[in-house]
Amino acid sequence: MKISGYTKRAIIGGIISLGFIGLGTFMLGNLSGYEAKVLIKSSLTGLNTLCNTIVLASATILALMLTLLGVSSGTNSTLKNDHYMHIMQIAKLDTAIFIASLLFFLVFNLPVTESENIPENWFDFIYYVTIAVSAILSSALIVVVLMLYNTIINIIKIIGLGKTDHPLIQQDDDDNDE
Repeated sequence: MKISGYTKRAIIGGIISLGFIGLGTFMLGNLSGYEAKVLIKSSLTGLNTLCNTIVLASATILALMLTLLGVSSGTNSTLKNDHYMHIMQIAKLDTAIFIASLLFFLVFNLPVTESENIPENWFDFIYYVTIAVSAILSSALIVVVLMLYNTIINIIKIIGLGKTDHPLIQQDDDDNDE
């Protein structure tokens, strides 16, 4: 599956947001096991809320994409396969984010800080893993939203503004196999 310029820009946006989150983590500096345990304990409710929000957002995006497909198929212009491939990319990534967020929501609900079997020096590793997971999930959702934004802008240009020379409109001399 080829990646369009729209998708590349969305991925760059996600990488930039991941960089900002990574910079914030770097500014915290090194933690001891005890400090990490305290930070994990205080941030678990926020992590659970974040995962829950991402699950709800990704499920909503998937449901609203059905409307997008209805609008796309209802247009007077015949859209190229690239448009539908882009929608399929969004749906695949959004579904992966939904599943990952739900799984990490369940993992973050484990009482890790209450366990006596976990060595104290592991908590700094666990803390950084939780930050990395939340940063990746957040950045991935940003990528989905940016991809969806590009798709909506294209639909507005084609349907709302009536652009007949848009690159996603199937011309009479184009092949359907693109």
